[in-house]
Amino acid sequence: MLSVQEAIRVICEQTPTLPAEKIPLAEACGRVLAEDVVADSDLPPFDRALMDGYAVRAADTQNAPVRLRVVGEAAAGNGWREALQAGEAVRIMTGAPVPAGADSVQQVEATREHNDGEFVEIERATSRGQFITPRAREITRGSVVLYRGETINAAMMAALASFGFAMVSVGARPRVTVLATGSELVGVEEQPGQDKIRDSNTYSLAAYAELAGAGVHRLPFATDDPALLQRMIQQSVQDTDALVISGGVSMGVYDFTKTALGALDAEIFFERVSLRPGKPTVFARLGRMLVFGLPGNPVSVSVTFNLFARTALRQMQGAQRPALAEEQAVLAREVKGAVERTSYLPAQLRTDEQGRLLAEPLRWGGSSDLAAFARTTALIIVPQGVKMLDAGTVVQTISLPG
Repeated sequence: MLSVQEAIRVICEQTPTLPAEKIPLAEACGRVLAEDVVADSDLPPFDRALMDGYAVRAADTQNAPVRLRVVGEAAAGNGWREALQAGEAVRIMTGAPVPAGADSVQQVEATREHNDGEFVEIERATSRGQFITPRAREITRGSVVLYRGETINAAMMAALASFGFAMVSVGARPRVTVLATGSELVGVEEQPGQDKIRDSNTYSLAAYAELAGAGVHRLPFATDDPALLQRMIQQSVQDTDALVISGGVSMGVYDFTKTALGALDAEIFFERVSLRPGKPTVFARLGRMLVFGLPGNPVSVSVTFNLFARTALRQMQGAQRPALAEEQAVLAREVKGAVERTSYLPAQLRTDEQGRLLAEPLRWGGSSDLAAFARTTALIIVPQGVKMLDAGTVVQTISLPG
């Protein structure tokens, strides 16, 4: 039985990166970069005014207040192309290029115009470089701005646009097929009859897969029929990068997932993980398709998908760090662990009055308690062998997507 970290290592070793694709910049937010983004120009590309005011020679202002002749105007997108001489000033707007010969800007609040703008009085002396962003202060042409494997967020879109990336090379979206097993399942629109329950797993799995950057296809339910399950798995191979099956992975009489994978000669890498909830988790490969057999209980499904299947989907896209990152938090109240397995317990994160990140354990009734889990934003990690962690203990947590 593997530890969680060992299972993640195996998944990363066995998961290939999909070929990159070029997409329009407008569609790139949320995708994983498949290339370094290199600046094609200095930024700013010229000495740039930081304030509305007047571009001047600092030496001309040392005996301020002084009166200078206004010889032109520079605006953003429409600079003044001549060279500033001694005793002169150029009216300048924020973002405009600083004219040749000028070495400082005085903000408009420290100036007064005279003779209908023919002259300006500079009321306070300036210093060289004042209110100017020098050329290439922010980035130098040829420098790497964003790195391959980073996930493009909204702030990065501005950088991509500024350096001319009309088309962006990104990792291809993995094709994920979601399949729920069990004769007890009925559709969400149906009123469950005796001994039946509505399917919930395919909806949470599809949502988590889309948040991970995948395209998702949901199959009809597979009843407790091993031949049917085997056919549905086999039919998914041609157009699926990762098949995610919920249910049928334990040791019961009607747990047929491993049987079906075995009959298809799938390569099974592991089938149990030292994890609570989610011990009976299967990771396999059939042809080029990866297969994740996850427990059927809704909480176990969410935990195991985000620990394992999500990692594979991010790896397929070339993400630098495919697994969810851990961060430290302080326990708001005590939690119980398990001697034989590492526990990943539902929680909410918040910040207290001292600015500390607190992990508030949720009260839940076990791996089928989907109502309590609906409020979960993070998981508290309780190491194997730890029976109890007291309030105030610093613990590792992972935040859940969405």
